[in-house]
Amino acid sequence: METIEIIDNKVEKVKISYSETTQVIGLFGFGTVGSGLYHVLQNSPTTKARIKKVCIKNAFKERSLNSKFFSTNPNDILDDPEINLVVELIDNADDAYLIVKTALLHGKSVVSGNKTMLAHHLEELIEIQKKTGSALLYDASACGSIPIIRNLEEYYDNDLLLSIRGILNGSSNYILSRVFQHNDDYNFALKKAQELGFAESDPSFDVMGFDALFKLVILAVHGFGTYVYPNDAFNCGIHNLSVHDIRYAKEKGLKIKLVATLTKFGKNCITLFVMPTFVSADDYIYNVEDEYNGVVIEGAFYEKQFMFGKGAGGHPTGSAVLSDITARFHDYRYEYKKRKYFNYPEYSTDVVLEVFIRYHDIVDLSIFGIEEVIEKYNGRDHRWMIAKVKLSSLIKVKDLITKLNLFIAYTGKIEYSEK
Repeated sequence: METIEIIDNKVEKVKISYSETTQVIGLFGFGTVGSGLYHVLQNSPTTKARIKKVCIKNAFKERSLNSKFFSTNPNDILDDPEINLVVELIDNADDAYLIVKTALLHGKSVVSGNKTMLAHHLEELIEIQKKTGSALLYDASACGSIPIIRNLEEYYDNDLLLSIRGILNGSSNYILSRVFQHNDDYNFALKKAQELGFAESDPSFDVMGFDALFKLVILAVHGFGTYVYPNDAFNCGIHNLSVHDIRYAKEKGLKIKLVATLTKFGKNCITLFVMPTFVSADDYIYNVEDEYNGVVIEGAFYEKQFMFGKGAGGHPTGSAVLSDITARFHDYRYEYKKRKYFNYPEYSTDVVLEVFIRYHDIVDLSIFGIEEVIEKYNGRDHRWMIAKVKLSSLIKVKDLITKLNLFIAYTGKIEYSEK
């Protein structure tokens, strides 16, 4: 890289370069994303990073790399002074927490893609970074290939943000695309997603909205500075979707998407939730299909801006991890500006949502504490109602909702209490 410098009143070209230090990586996990990262690194010759050791759980599983790269002992990475960057890409959130925390306390910087771990421990990990000077990056945890966290940190680092809303889970979106575009039933679409590797053998993490909720919790910290413990928020998924719900949406010219919603209201409050949502053709996310994610960011003066990209698969997420690795090469770290420079808003569930409820047994409606009935239908084999329900009431019964033969969807209408 060349820059211009004036020496003795003469213009000189001076060659400067970034640090030549190579990122020596200790990688935890060699599944879909871990192996995807390895292949991305192999095809990025300009990236000054190399994987020295990979920590795995199963030493006997056949792998494409030489066995000398692998170890089952985490300390082979954590205690190695040459390794200056830990990349954590494992499924187990408890193990991931111990790895990330230990690495940060050892002064090693970390790149992680574990949204479950981050959503439950982010406040503590922010404090550890302050004390040790190490850095934790995790853009890959939120929206696959979309650099949403870094955009919130750098571009939306003012206090003008009003809402973040979108499709944050590629697996559930693929299933819903098959249902609405190809007329597949839910179970067939789910099986197809599993065959393509977009959904796990146990798909509940994706289809019940946990994955999207954990991502939304992370985005709330970077977008508004507010941390919300996941158990205190509402998520409901698409696992109870039936032909009746699909027919209702199509008759209205709508699609059903699993949407994460985070919005600011009143003087200084935010609320957030994840649930199936009726989406009209004039909505930015209406045409976000298959395994793609789409995020709409709205501000007080810049109105709505839309980000789109792949949200599932090893290579898109591996590319996002690589971006974090490259950022650490340039000594990038999150500044958490909304927490540092602003009085971040309070999390509130004192809002009323308008929801569609499909049910079979009228007794089941008693769990919701319905505020007002807007419309209802009684058929031979199913019933539905559009009603106003407090978000706080939904949170109290969210575990029960999943067990009953109910399907609920947000209509997009919300009422706030001024605070």
